Amino acid sequence: MIGPDTVGIAERLGVAADTATAIPQLAAETGLDVDAAYAVQTALIQRRLDRGERLVGLKMGLTSKAKMAQVGVDEVIWGRLTDTMRIPDGGTLDVSAFIHPRVEPEVAFLLDRLPEPGEPVGDFTDAVRAVAPAIEVIDSRYANFTFSLPDVIADNTSAAAFTIGPWSPVPDGLDNLGVLLEIDGRVAQVGSTAAILGDPRRALDEGIRLAGRHGVRLREGWVFLAGAATAAVPLKPGAHVRAVVENLGTATLRASA
Repeated sequence: MIGPDTVGIAERLGVAADTATAIPQLAAETGLDVDAAYAVQTALIQRRLDRGERLVGLKMGLTSKAKMAQVGVDEVIWGRLTDTMRIPDGGTLDVSAFIHPRVEPEVAFLLDRLPEPGEPVGDFTDAVRAVAPAIEVIDSRYANFTFSLPDVIADNTSAAAFTIGPWSPVPDGLDNLGVLLEIDGRVAQVGSTAAILGDPRRALDEGIRLAGRHGVRLREGWVFLAGAATAAVPLKPGAHVRAVVENLGTATLRASA
């Protein structure tokens, strides 16, 4: 039996992203399962690398019940980050380059060494150089932001852009810090880092394990986005976004008008 055309599917998703044009879901049409979807993701990222982008980290998706409920899937997933996705803290994002962008508050880790797959959560803290508040911009390439699990994996977990606030030493506890997402100075979402698999450090452990299944190991100096602490909020032109994480500080970005 011939499997899905992973390169062809990746090209369709890549063109959708490049042209900010939504496409129909692909999994049902192409017979895509989870393993094949990660192969598509690999081809999709290779397409970006071939034009000069660099891998700078990994990100988790669907690590909170709020996000699972919001998009209608129920399994933690991971994707990849490239250098062109990063927006400086306080910088401006060109929203015209996206289809239907949304923002969500996150916790970011900066890796100091290569963690080992299966390394216990309590033991990998020396693998993390620093932690920071972050904002992730997600933008599904599928119409109506609707997809199955293989669809969103193939689409690099809807990754679009990210902003990271000031780095600081990792505190003793990260498991129940208050989180706010503000849009134009008004609170849009309230949450806790406990929503990220109970503790954002567990998301790192899970990311190491899941990526390792597909032969991907995190590298020294990479960024790791642990997942959203709240549901995502649509990003409108001209909006000013601020994520606040208790004890860690803030990260901000502005959407172009």
